[in-house]
Amino acid sequence: PYPDREANKYSRGHLVLVAGSAAYPGAACLAALAAQRMGAGFTEVVTDPSALPIVQSFRPSLVVRSDETWLDGEPLTASPARPGACAVGSGFDPGDERSKRLLFRALDTADAPVLVDGGALAALATDEGRKRSRERFVCGLPTVATPHGGEAARLAKLLGLPTDDARSLARSLSLAYGIVVVLKGPVTWISDGEAEVCMDEGTPALAKAGTGDVLAGMIGSLLAQALAPVDACVLAATLHAHAARFASDDLTSVSVTPEDVLDYVPRAIAAMGFRDGASR
Repeated sequence: PYPDREANKYSRGHLVLVAGSAAYPGAACLAALAAQRMGAGFTEVVTDPSALPIVQSFRPSLVVRSDETWLDGEPLTASPARPGACAVGSGFDPGDERSKRLLFRALDTADAPVLVDGGALAALATDEGRKRSRERFVCGLPTVATPHGGEAARLAKLLGLPTDDARSLARSLSLAYGIVVVLKGPVTWISDGEAEVCMDEGTPALAKAGTGDVLAGMIGSLLAQALAPVDACVLAATLHAHAARFASDDLTSVSVTPEDVLDYVPRAIAAMGFRDGASR
């Protein structure tokens, strides 16, 4: 989605990014900048109180607030004039009660697409989590999950699903939870339960902690801009891979960091034909 001449920060999409923790504040920073790079007009970070000063000092353009206030605040709603989305879980501790409360609040109240990433996937892989994702499916509210292989196995274990084939696993998880699945790996499979899309343009440069947070921010940003969920996942995963390849060309795949991937996202977007206010 390219911004038109009449765009404003609200029409370009509001992403509520519930991310980071006392142990992993950097995940919120990576995902938030990725969301901005991908075009979201208004990126709001909801994070652990201890992480507030870190995220606030990272990017002064971010709106940052405590997750304690967000839990009792107004739910996120989206409309054609003011699209939005919520991304939850990057940098969460998968074992703590806070992760579950924050995820369930998003699933229960957001009248907008919700992306589930990182530590929040452990809460999704419970009977309570699956019940909520299925309820959203019945109500026509999109939910996206972005597990790597180990997190996908945990989601599958709840229902005894086979895990030996990545393509089939992505489809099975999508059908079982009522979600769009982005099964990350050397080859990434994206499924909405009806079809599977293979994104095979990745690089070993992405095999570093933090690159998943970047991808979550990119997908969340496109969801907030009202792109259809499968399209948002395929486009973000492809641009994420291309950015890493551009970074590898200059820095080698040995030296690329998640921060470098972020720096090369604009080049990846430009290489797809977007530049100077128009698409080729």
